[in-house]
Amino acid sequence: MINFAYTRATGIADAIKEKVEANGGGQFLAGGTNLVDLLKENVARPARLIDINRLPLAAVEPMSGGGLRLGALVTNADTAYHPEVQRRYPMLSRAILAGASAQLRNMATNGGNLLQRTRCYYFYDVATPCNKRQPGSGCPAIRGQNRVCGVLGTSAQCIATHPSDMCVALAALEAVVRVSGPQGERSIPIAEFHTLPSNTPHIENTLSPDELITSIDLPESPYAAHSVYTKVRDRASYAFALVSVAAGLELDGDTIKSTRLALGGVAHKPWRLPAAEALLTGKPATKESFLPVAEALFAGAQGYEHNAFKIELGKRAVVRALTLAAKGTAAIHDVNGQTADA
Repeated sequence: MINFAYTRATGIADAIKEKVEANGGGQFLAGGTNLVDLLKENVARPARLIDINRLPLAAVEPMSGGGLRLGALVTNADTAYHPEVQRRYPMLSRAILAGASAQLRNMATNGGNLLQRTRCYYFYDVATPCNKRQPGSGCPAIRGQNRVCGVLGTSAQCIATHPSDMCVALAALEAVVRVSGPQGERSIPIAEFHTLPSNTPHIENTLSPDELITSIDLPESPYAAHSVYTKVRDRASYAFALVSVAAGLELDGDTIKSTRLALGGVAHKPWRLPAAEALLTGKPATKESFLPVAEALFAGAQGYEHNAFKIELGKRAVVRALTLAAKGTAAIHDVNGQTADA
């Protein structure tokens, strides 16, 4: 691990000032559950760590006009178990509880979760090339060990996936990320926050270098009664998704009024396709209706030597998630085929 300077910010403006003064060499430190891993593996090499844990960003609050504001420094555990999150956004609660371990969820923050780095093997191995670490060096995953890699939205430069469970649910809920920076405050729709790799896989989001995430805003949702988070993984706990699905249905009897779907484990960002969701509008909530949506979500998918199975697995996971959502079952579906109500 390299040497670095450590400072503790006393306010939001102070944190931003510290970041600006670090001139590209600073990094914010909250829970540190991903950052410390990156430091240990010599992937991250900041000259200055700016501790933001004392900033007033650790509250969950109702918003005027509806919705819920999640402070960037609220832990994942406190978010998942918050009564209003469980009541109004059960999909999000269950997505968070499907991730990591209890110990990590007690430390990890909402803002940090948004900024998780990929778990691609080559990204963490500094002895190998990686376009995310060193642009232009190559992507050995394309012809190497790529079981955990993406099948949607990939490029010739990168096939890594975003590892977050929480962000998949946020994408389905159409959350908004609020940030502060030297130019003031702005709001970023979650669909525009993370980026696809294209020719710049080292750019993972649309944050400016000196901006700080302050909250995640959740709009009112009609999907609480019929929502689900389904995660397929290699083991029942502490494993990243091979494929995950956040699904919400708004029903009028057995007829679908609207749908929200987002996928994890398959792309460089949570994958959402509104055109596929629209296929269900006015249709009965049946498997026959769900199958074309699954096909549409994976249209154009490209599998590689070790991960092509994700395409068929993903389609089945979509149908399974929609079926559970239609039944009003908020559940996490694991790879062993058992369903446990959370």
